[in-house]
Amino acid sequence: MTVLVTAATKNGSTGEIAEAIGTALTDRGVPALVLPPEEVGDISRYDAVVLGSAVYSGHWLAAALALVNRSSDAWAGRPVWLFSSGPIGKTERSLTKRMGADPVDLSHVRAVTGAREHQMFAGRLVKEDVGLVQRLGLTMFGMQGDFRDWDAIRTWSAGIADALREAPTR
Repeated sequence: MTVLVTAATKNGSTGEIAEAIGTALTDRGVPALVLPPEEVGDISRYDAVVLGSAVYSGHWLAAALALVNRSSDAWAGRPVWLFSSGPIGKTERSLTKRMGADPVDLSHVRAVTGAREHQMFAGRLVKEDVGLVQRLGLTMFGMQGDFRDWDAIRTWSAGIADALREAPTR
């Protein structure tokens, strides 16, 4: 069994989440290959897929959506899990809560992939990744930093590994 872990990332932090998921799966006895969606030609060679994207302005990045659409005939019968990375800031803030809403594209992605589950993870945004105006906003609203919860990411990944080991794929 080989699991493809792929995630569209803008500044690299969602890619780091994909790497952590791949490592957690492999550590639990489920071999995983981590690739950016632009490098994935055909998903049919994988027994399962974990697909993710950074979320900006409520949408997944184009690279993840392109993979969903170009592989539309290959998703059926393949276990798929989805994740998004996006909310930044303190979890009790209303803006952070709004960022944690499901991405606009999620219903389409779920319909095409038949995904079993979607998980939203907090993201990372630091001043080096944005322009001057955004830097001021990040500082003013306290939304700068790394808000990813690595324990939650590993726990979710462990659940995927357990599910794949319990029920044989295709």
